[in-house]
Parts: sequence; structure tokens; C-alpha cells
Amino acid sequence: MSRVAKTPVAIPAGVDVSIKDDQINVKGTGGALSQAQNALVKISNNEGKLSFEPVNDSREANAMSGTMRQLVNNMVVGVSKGFEKKLSLVGVGFKASASGSKLNLAIGFSHPVNFEMPAGITVTTPTPTEILVKGADRQAVGQMAAEIRAVRPPEPYKGKGIRYSDEKVVIKETKKK
Repeated sequence: MSRVAKTPVAIPAGVDVSIKDDQINVKGTGGALSQAQNALVKISNNEGKLSFEPVNDSREANAMSGTMRQLVNNMVVGVSKGFEKKLSLVGVGFKASASGSKLNLAIGFSHPVNFEMPAGITVTTPTPTEILVKGADRQAVGQMAAEIRAVRPPEPYKGKGIRYSDEKVVIKETKKK
């Protein structure tokens, strides 16, 4: 059995988990998420804890039990607390502004870059050089943050660009005469 799958997922108060047919639904204050259940994993709900076991002793079933456990855990944490990614803009004149579900970036191009946020994702700009992406779905939050960062990733000589707030950019040394 996978080491990850050995630890059960605790269901906090205010979160409702339902397992029907081949679908796992999680509802909470942060929204509702669903995930397709893998046929190689048996999920059981006992006393407010979800436990995951492989159906057979195959290597694939063992791996999928840990994967399903982590996916469901991310859903439970997402609907109860939520996930967020913080991005920072480094560069002279780089700024971001959020209005509703739109993000406008002025990052040194000849045109502004606009992003439309998908459903379930909110974006805020606490300061003009910070972007905060929030949501219940961990994968969607990370994907949106990666797409924003990909517009202008940090360059290695001056470090200008969009980076994660905890990202360390290694600055290269310039040419010597």
C-alpha cells in the first residue's frame, strides 16, 4: 500500500463528501468540487475520515491509491480553506490591476496584456506590483498563476519579469572585457 494512502483524510466540520458511482463530490464554504473515482481504488468513509485502499496488489493500483488520496485531500482543503498563489512583478513601470474577473498587466510590452479568470478563480492586486490568485481548485489556481507568469518570466541578467513571491532568481554575471 502507498505510504501516502495510509493516512486517512480528515473531513472538517462544514464539509460534505459524497461518493456516488464513479464520482467524488466535495461541498463546503469555498464551493463544490468533483473528481472521477479510479476503479483501482476503494474509498470508504468511516467516522468522518476517508480511507483509500488499492483494489488489488498491482503496482498501478498502489500508486493510484496515493494519488486519489491526495486529490481528495486537496479538494477538502480547497473547499474549506482555499488555495492561493502570490506573484510579484519586478521591473520599472511594471504594474497590474484587477477589476472583477479580469487582470490587466502593463509589463513593458507595446500593448497591455489582459487575462480573463475562469470560474472559481479570483484575482486581486493588493499593490500594483503584487498579484494574488485564489480559488478552491488547487490545480486551477496553479495553472492560472503559471499562465500569468509565462507572459514575462524573470530574465536571468536583471531579474525583471513576473515571478512567484517565494521564487529565487539566480542572476547571471555579465560579459567581461
